[in-house]
Amino acid sequence: MKKIINSADTFVRDTMEGIICAYGDKVKLLHEDFQVLVSGYPAREGKVGVVTAGGSGHLPVFLGYVGKGLLDGCAVGEVFASPSAAKMADMIRACDKGRGVLCLYGNYNGDRFNFTMACEEVELEDIQTKMVLVKDDVASSDPEHADKRRGVAGMVYAFKIAGAAADKMMNLEEVAAVTAKALNNIRSMGAALSPCIVPKAGKPTFAIGEDEIEIGMGIHGEAGIEVRKMMTADEIAETLVGEILKDMPLKEGDQVSVMVNGLGGTPLEEQLIVYRKVHQILSHLRVRIRMPHIGEYATSMEMAGLSVTIFKLDQELLELLKAPAESPFYTNTNK
Repeated sequence: MKKIINSADTFVRDTMEGIICAYGDKVKLLHEDFQVLVSGYPAREGKVGVVTAGGSGHLPVFLGYVGKGLLDGCAVGEVFASPSAAKMADMIRACDKGRGVLCLYGNYNGDRFNFTMACEEVELEDIQTKMVLVKDDVASSDPEHADKRRGVAGMVYAFKIAGAAADKMMNLEEVAAVTAKALNNIRSMGAALSPCIVPKAGKPTFAIGEDEIEIGMGIHGEAGIEVRKMMTADEIAETLVGEILKDMPLKEGDQVSVMVNGLGGTPLEEQLIVYRKVHQILSHLRVRIRMPHIGEYATSMEMAGLSVTIFKLDQELLELLKAPAESPFYTNTNK
């Protein structure tokens, strides 16, 4: 195993220190244990707080979306491991400005369990909370069991919508409702060319042949729906988009945003080649693409591969997507 780290034990702390050294004018640490990051931008009193949490190893998710018009706070655990309920509760307290806090996170057991405990704890202090779970991965369950789906790169769009809604001074019920509406119109699917290596494990999360590609894998190395022989970029795009459109059909005149997301080890050129084919497929259907996102938005350490996310837009969601947003790792001013 070759990694540019100091040690597996200090990986998360060293990463957080690096973020603060680079972007300490925009974000700040809540504790000296380097597990909770909150926005350094002044928050208006009465604005709904928007927070998330999850394991490390996925930058820019989750820490990279703490900023203006996005998340107010983020708690992280060790690589691919949930932070504690106590850290989540501290984050919620720090991000409450008097109108409650939306907890927006991926559909994983540890995060669900710990966020539930954290919300119960702060509600004893009269801090109102709501939870919205991200479940955009079509490969992880069929439509009849969509509640079991994993949250993957589509959560970035959810962070954007929730943050914009909160900035518009919507109340907690309204922020939760419009975020849930967005997630009902977001679908993702990925493909991996290689596994990743968790520093403390020191070995690949799964095995795949040099001439193979895993379709529908999870960002923690969870098994996909099938292993195929390696395909061309166009074939990968057709496979991923085809599965998404089976689950969320589109028609002429629909508007969408498309994200082609690198998983940590895929050159931008390859992502753009895939986006080219996605654009061709949707243009053939006379579907209009708004504000495409191509790059690394939700990674899995050094995993080679990518995911495609399609976000079906109505006018309200489009306006929230277009609203200004800025964090150390994300801006929509060039979209």
